Amino acid sequence: MMPELGKYAVAVLSAYGATAVLLIVLVTATLLRGRRVRDEMQRTEARGRKDA
Repeated sequence: MMPELGKYAVAVLSAYGATAVLLIVLVTATLLRGRRVRDEMQRTEARGRKDA
């Protein structure tokens, strides 16, 4: 299943690993930011209903 990478194995596998880590960090950061923005929007909308 895994191709023979020879002397480039360390470089290729570390690049794959770094890419996986960065993708996980980006997805997690996006989800957390989305949650914060959604909560802030709900608070803002609730304040708007109280003022009306």
